[in-house]
Amino acid sequence: MGLYHVRLATGASLFAGSTNQVQLWLVGQHGEASLGTHPSPARGKESEFKVDVPEYLGPPLFVKLRKQHLIRDDAWFCNWISVQGPGASGDEYRFPCYRWVEGDRVLSLAEGTGRTVLDDPQGLFKKHREEELEERRKLYRWGNWKDGLILNVAGTKTCDLPVDERFLEDKRIDFEASLAKGLADLAIKDSLNILTSWNDLNDFNRIFWCGQSKLAEQVRDSWKEDALFGYQFLNGTNPMLLRRSTHLPERLVFPPGMEELRAQLEKELEGNTLFEADFSLLDGIKANVILCTQQHLAAPLVMLKLQPDGKLLPMVIQLQLPKIGSPPPLLFLPTDPPMVWLLAKCWVRSSDFQLHELQFHLLRGHLVAEVITMATMRCLPSLHPIFKLMIPHLRYTLEINVRARSGLVADMGIFDQVMSTGGGGHVELLKRARAFLTYRSFCVPDDLADRGLLGVKSSFYVQDALGLWEIISRYVEGIVNLYYKTDESVRDDPELQSWCREFTEVGLLGAQDQGFPVSLQSREQVCRFVTMCIFTCTGQHSSVHLGQLDWCSWVPNTPCTMRLPPLTTNDATLETVMSTLPNFHQASFQMSLIWQLGRRQPTMVALGQHKEEYFSGPGPRAVLKKFREELAALDKEIESRNAKLDMPYEYLRPSLVENSVTI
Repeated sequence: MGLYHVRLATGASLFAGSTNQVQLWLVGQHGEASLGTHPSPARGKESEFKVDVPEYLGPPLFVKLRKQHLIRDDAWFCNWISVQGPGASGDEYRFPCYRWVEGDRVLSLAEGTGRTVLDDPQGLFKKHREEELEERRKLYRWGNWKDGLILNVAGTKTCDLPVDERFLEDKRIDFEASLAKGLADLAIKDSLNILTSWNDLNDFNRIFWCGQSKLAEQVRDSWKEDALFGYQFLNGTNPMLLRRSTHLPERLVFPPGMEELRAQLEKELEGNTLFEADFSLLDGIKANVILCTQQHLAAPLVMLKLQPDGKLLPMVIQLQLPKIGSPPPLLFLPTDPPMVWLLAKCWVRSSDFQLHELQFHLLRGHLVAEVITMATMRCLPSLHPIFKLMIPHLRYTLEINVRARSGLVADMGIFDQVMSTGGGGHVELLKRARAFLTYRSFCVPDDLADRGLLGVKSSFYVQDALGLWEIISRYVEGIVNLYYKTDESVRDDPELQSWCREFTEVGLLGAQDQGFPVSLQSREQVCRFVTMCIFTCTGQHSSVHLGQLDWCSWVPNTPCTMRLPPLTTNDATLETVMSTLPNFHQASFQMSLIWQLGRRQPTMVALGQHKEEYFSGPGPRAVLKKFREELAALDKEIESRNAKLDMPYEYLRPSLVENSVTI
């Protein structure tokens, strides 16, 4: 009993406000009372009022709200509601919402303290948890875009998604405006080039409109150099394929007369300085047919040596796997004629573009993040501390993925129009790549150890990925230790176990054989699993996303398609190279697409900088504060290091890493 001080907060995005009234009730441990009906605050604003409650309610548990409309029913985006108890010393209780309130149904918001099932011995929140998850499972239904792929959210259009998963208006406007600009640029470039000759590498400058990236200009000026070719495996837009060689690959067959090359490779192998990038996953993938013209694919192998100065230089390129009954594939060397060696490297770069966009960006970034999102929404109620920890890192992921499936990789979509793996090859490649989704490969320290990259000082990806992983791990550990005091409390949390099982057995179609857990038995296992989830949705996606504008804008460095078959002789001219690389329309399309995907997002939220407050209490706030301080320290370290580099590596810089997969 007494006077309660109530505050309401509306989101800041366009159309977040509402003309409707909001009816409120406060539910305490010992009773429930009406807080009356009040206008909802305007966009980005707060409102407050006081209510005299005659009965004793006890500690607040829930706020219930129902939106009422007089003229029209418009949705209201509620950030939170707070209630301060009676008296000057009354505690303030925060009820996080951060979602749309629609219709006239009663919505129940639990007080923001994180609680597992074990933290609710009286069962005060039991019914709330069960009803919330039952409703969520109806909204968040599993779908299967293509047989043989990991699962996704059901629905083919953005309007099929739960309303809280859709872009807010500012994000939607920016995304669609940039898409329109990209298409307009494509039309302009096509019209300017349709009647002009396209027979020299410098002609690619005519579609290279990239004032936003100084690094892209460096790539354009230096892309033919072996040092830059090797550097990209360490610090380019796809640092995920390189590994240290432990033996000469079986596929590397040496024709007669190549004894000296074999000796050189074995010498580097003995010195632990031999590395490889193997694109065997592309072998046998059916190449696309674009406008009735057959495109072509290769499955290269590149052997590289790490020099004492940190440069990684290619030693040999094999474009195809050996076939039984056929002569061994030709090996290409830096001593070959310049155009032959350049074209061999172009084949590698085109193959890398295919695997980068499909295996490492789409599958391991977007689609796995979608499985994490779906498992979280279906299995963890909003009260659960792991839900509160995860939810900022799941923002917009479902919508951007639905847009990708309906536009980027759909039938007659962008891949079909311009990529050599389009026309169905991209789906086959995704299916094959699923076998390489191992738990260890998603855990940065294990992945780098398995690939032999620890200690490679010229790999800034290695340095920054390890640093960011460790900071996220300490953040996760801080939250986990607040809510799980023993390993037994982990094992006895049915919601946590259901979340893990849903991710591995359902979303990943039974990936326990690939090392993913189906249960979590200790606090250490929880920390590792949650760290993997957050890093996948943040740092790992950024490491393969942010570099696209820098490395893929100069089309010869990452050709989207190849129009002639791979070299089978040691003979090539400039005309051969130009006839193999994308034509002006394909190159223009690639440039427009890369601008759309790689440009900096004005609505971007940096890692750990989300404004939403899902946790109540000083403990989680202190953990988040320390997380932000460590991120800021790493950001300054990277900034200081980059100032000394000719090519700054910024793709894991915390201030540039997005807090979730949104583009």
